[in-house]
Amino acid sequence: MNKPLTYGAMVAMAMTALSAGAQVSKTVAGETLVATATVEAIDRGSRQVTVKKTDGTYEELYIPQDLKRFDMLKVGDKITARYYENLVLRLKAPGEKDVDAAASSVVPTKDAASGTAAHQTTITATIAAIDQAAPSISFTGPRGWAYSTRVKDKAALAKVKVGDKVDITWTDALVVSLEEGR
Repeated sequence: MNKPLTYGAMVAMAMTALSAGAQVSKTVAGETLVATATVEAIDRGSRQVTVKKTDGTYEELYIPQDLKRFDMLKVGDKITARYYENLVLRLKAPGEKDVDAAASSVVPTKDAASGTAAHQTTITATIAAIDQAAPSISFTGPRGWAYSTRVKDKAALAKVKVGDKVDITWTDALVVSLEEGR
């Protein structure tokens, strides 16, 4: 997944919606992707698993030590992964405190060979530039973060100004399940 491109499109849509009226925040749902693969080979020593994807191609995956159910894998098992992302933008009131936080978690499903991994990052970004001719918007944030993207609705850009602050929250989640081979 090309995250900068995906998030860029999401930021552009959210900026349009955010500045379109009295709305103070906007949630933009990203893509939900589903992939299924069949376990073809397992190297337990290196924790490498070779899977065959539905298009017939093969891929090698490294299974981290954190995943305790690695020993349950068998050749022929089917692995299904669902990936979801979303973005929330919130225009900040003047003087409101900046945010720079991240959190992650991995939650196994009780009594099942599945689990969820999620990651969320929230930063306060400052609108650094607006180009009505392009039309585009540029943001800067903590730790040298900088991002520019096109905006489809020129009128939306007229409702924000350089120096405005926006909280941007990215959320990614991955749900993986294992179905025993027959």
